[in-house]
Amino acid sequence: MERFTISLDASLARQFDELIAARGYVNRSEAVRDLIRGAIEQDRQRAMPQGQCVANLSYVYNHHERELAERLTALQHDHHDLTVAAMHTHLDHDHCLESVILKGQQADVRQFADALIAERGVRHGHLNVVALEAEHRHTHDAAGAPHVHYRPIR
Repeated sequence: MERFTISLDASLARQFDELIAARGYVNRSEAVRDLIRGAIEQDRQRAMPQGQCVANLSYVYNHHERELAERLTALQHDHHDLTVAAMHTHLDHDHCLESVILKGQQADVRQFADALIAERGVRHGHLNVVALEAEHRHTHDAAGAPHVHYRPIR
């Protein structure tokens, strides 16, 4: 096992220790290992977006920002094939939180999410992607169209 040393300011170290305690880690090393594993997996998925996925795109924006709400709605309409559902919540007099459920090819979902998050005035954008694999293909009756059921990749 390799060792390395990091330096944190007192406030960040205290917050990290609180995170460790809240998540039940035994020590800082295991928490850091999990953070590194998560970052590596996130980069791996981002580098090789392939196959089907479902995703949750969440973001906060100021609805007073010039034409931002219209631009966000237009983006969702332009990608109606990816957008399954959207939920809009008013946080205060100025800010809204939206959560959009997406389904489609990972590359298309990520491209859409990146474009939406990049809109001027969007804050705290985050995409959570769950890769899917085809479980089985079937029809429900002789006249039915064949379709595929997907399940999360284990």
